[in-house]
Amino acid sequence: MRFTFTDEQRAFQRAVRDFLAKECPPEHVRAMTTDPTGRSPKLWKGLAGLGVVGLTVPEEFGGLGGEEIDLVLLLEEAGRAALPEPLLETAAVGVPMLRAIGGDLAREWLPRVAAGDAILTVAMSGVTLADAHVADLILTPNGPVLPSDLHLERLPSIDATRRLFAFDGAGIDDAAFDRGALAAAAVLCGIAARVIELGATYAKERHQFGKPIGSFQAVKHLLADALLGLEFARPLVYRAAWSVATGDEQRSRYVSMAKSYASDAAMNACRASLQVHGAIGYTHEHDLHLWLNKATALAHAWGTAAWHRERIAL
Repeated sequence: MRFTFTDEQRAFQRAVRDFLAKECPPEHVRAMTTDPTGRSPKLWKGLAGLGVVGLTVPEEFGGLGGEEIDLVLLLEEAGRAALPEPLLETAAVGVPMLRAIGGDLAREWLPRVAAGDAILTVAMSGVTLADAHVADLILTPNGPVLPSDLHLERLPSIDATRRLFAFDGAGIDDAAFDRGALAAAAVLCGIAARVIELGATYAKERHQFGKPIGSFQAVKHLLADALLGLEFARPLVYRAAWSVATGDEQRSRYVSMAKSYASDAAMNACRASLQVHGAIGYTHEHDLHLWLNKATALAHAWGTAAWHRERIAL
C-alpha cells in the first residue's frame, strides 16, 4: 500500500487550487451567504470544465473515471477555499450512487453531471437535505426524486452558504454515508490548513511590545499544536479514501477514524486561529468566520467525532 500521490494527482490539485484562488476568493464566498440560491452556475461550470465535478463519472459518460483517491485532494482544496458549491454531495456521494443504480438513469444523468449541467444531492440522514433548492435530482434509498415533487422547508444552518431542508424519509445506505463522511473529512482538512495559514500570517503582521506576536512562545505553540492535529488527520483521510476506493472490509472503521480526527483537527485549528486573531474572527466583517462556520457545520454533519468514535468501539 502506497500513501504517496502521483505527480499527476498533485498537479491536478495545484490546478484546482489556482482556479479557486482566482474564482472563489473570500469576497465570492461572502457574497454567496446572502445570495438567494447561494450558488454560482458560472463557478460550477468552471469546475466541470476542469474535470472536478465529473472526476468520479466513468469516461464513457464524459467523466474522468477517477476514484476516491483522486478526489480526496480536490476536496481538500474545496475546504481551503470554503467553496460553497455542492461538490461533496454531487461528486463524492451522488455520482457513485448513480453508478451503482446504473441503467437508463445513469445514462441520462451522469453525462449531465460531468458537463456541469446537473447538480445532485442525497438524503443525508433521513432528516435533512443539503442544497435541495438547486439540485436537479435527489437520490434517496427509495429511488430518485425530482425537487419539484417535494415541498422544501428550509432549516437553519450555521454555514449560510450551505442551505438545509427538512426531509421526512429514510437516509442513504452505509456505503453512501461512508463516502459522505470521508468527503467531509477531506474538506475539513482543507479548512484546517487554511485557518492555520491565516493565523500564521496574522501572527507575523501583528506587533505587540515591539515585535510580531508570532515570536511569542504561547502563540507558536497554539499554531504548532493545530498543525500537529492536521498532520495526524491527513494520513487517516487518505487511508480511508483507499479503503472506500478498493472496497476494503474495514471501510467504515477507517472512515470513522478519518472523520473523527479531521473534525477535531479542524475545530482545534479554528479555535487556535481565532485566538491568534484576538477573537476578531467571530465577526462577520472578518474573513475567518467563513471558515469557522463551515468547519462547525461539517464537523456536525455526516456524524460527529463522538459518534464516529462510538462506531469504532462497537
